Amino acid sequence: MDRTEIRPCRAEDLPLLDRHLPTPGAPTRHADRLARQDAGLGTYLIAWRDGLPAGNGQVRWDGCAAPEVRAAVADCPELNGLDVREDLRGQGLGTALIRAAEGLSRERGRALLGLGVAHDNPRAAALYARLGYAPVTVYTDRYAYTDAAGVPHDRADAATFLVRRLD
Repeated sequence: MDRTEIRPCRAEDLPLLDRHLPTPGAPTRHADRLARQDAGLGTYLIAWRDGLPAGNGQVRWDGCAAPEVRAAVADCPELNGLDVREDLRGQGLGTALIRAAEGLSRERGRALLGLGVAHDNPRAAALYARLGYAPVTVYTDRYAYTDAAGVPHDRADAATFLVRRLD
C-alpha cells in the first residue's frame, strides 16, 4: 500500500511543516507559501508519508518572476521550491510532487509547466530530464529572505528554466 498522499497545504499543517520540513534560512517560508495559495496565486503542495510531511513544492500560477524566463515562456506556471526531506530522497516523492503539479496544471487548462534548476544541482536536473523537462533559457534565480535573527538576505543563483508540454 502506498503510504504517500499529496495535497494542497492547509493552515493546520503549518506546525508539522515547521517541525519536519524546517527552513532555517527562511523561517516563514511555509506560511508565506500558504498565504500565496490563499491569495489564489499558487498551490502549495505537500507530500505526506505516514502522516508526516515529507516534501513540498509550490505551483506559481503567475509563473517565474525572472525576466529572462518571462520573455521565453510568458504564460507558463512554475513549480517552485521543490524539496523532499533528505532521508526520503530517492523514493519517488519528488516525481510524485511533479506529477501532482502537472495534474493541477492540466485541470486549469495549462499546456506547459516549468521549473528552474540551479546549475549546482545535477541530481535534480537528471530527475527533470527523465520526466521530460527540456531547457528553455538560462537565467539568474534571484530571491530574498529574512533569517531567524531578522537579517535580510538577497541571493542570486545561476539556473536553467525547463519546460514540459502537458498535452
